[in-house]
Amino acid sequence: MSGFGIKELVDVLRASAGEEEDVNLEGDILDVDFESLGYDSLALSNTVRWIERDLGIALPDEAIDVGSTPRGLLDEVTRAVARVA
Repeated sequence: MSGFGIKELVDVLRASAGEEEDVNLEGDILDVDFESLGYDSLALSNTVRWIERDLGIALPDEAIDVGSTPRGLLDEVTRAVARVA
């Protein structure tokens, strides 16, 4: 599997949950919490399920937290991928 990074995460966020008009996902968003980016728990849950399905991994429930950041979610994805490798 090639890497799953911020570009891929942004693509999944847009595809699975949309994008708020006033949020620029092209900026430096790694440490901005999902709530500030306009994603609620349902949108984040959809995003996590999409990632799990596409990558064939399972993420912990803590990955679905609007207070977490893209960096935190990417860290969870990296750990999950390493577990199945």
